[in-house]
Amino acid sequence: MILLIWSSERAGECAETIQNALDRPVQIASNLEEARAELKARAFSAVLLDQSLCEASPLQADSLLQHLGSAAPVIVNFAISNIDRVVRTVRTALAQRHREIQIARTEACSTLRKELNDDLSALFLVCETGLQDPTLNAHTVEQMKQIDEIGKHIRQKLQAEKAEEVASAAHA
Repeated sequence: MILLIWSSERAGECAETIQNALDRPVQIASNLEEARAELKARAFSAVLLDQSLCEASPLQADSLLQHLGSAAPVIVNFAISNIDRVVRTVRTALAQRHREIQIARTEACSTLRKELNDDLSALFLVCETGLQDPTLNAHTVEQMKQIDEIGKHIRQKLQAEKAEEVASAAHA
């Protein structure tokens, strides 16, 4: 959903055009207070804000922009921008936000995978060292072997996920 913050009587026409062009619902707020309430009520993929509202209430606009969550902020001067240009600008902002989210997700997965692999290496070392202890009873040895096998299974899954990530990145 896209939030359009614009006090003009043309806001409805603009919202309809954006909705048809981008196939996303558009909610209209005529002022920054309404927009704040909308942002608290639901999540938006983009927030389209009239530049004149930003200039008229810069502190409120800054506060609003800091509470967008994952929404892409798009500030437009409606006085000089036609609706087609606004649609292109929103489309570009949504595409950029999508790329940013994908990059962040990939980096987070990579970091988590590295941390898990480090922990698995420590687990394998402990198991290997423990299995060399001649005083261990057969039950404990069997449990340690099971732990080692589970760790190997987890490592295989991590490697498969990494291979899938590399393949999907190559196709992007």
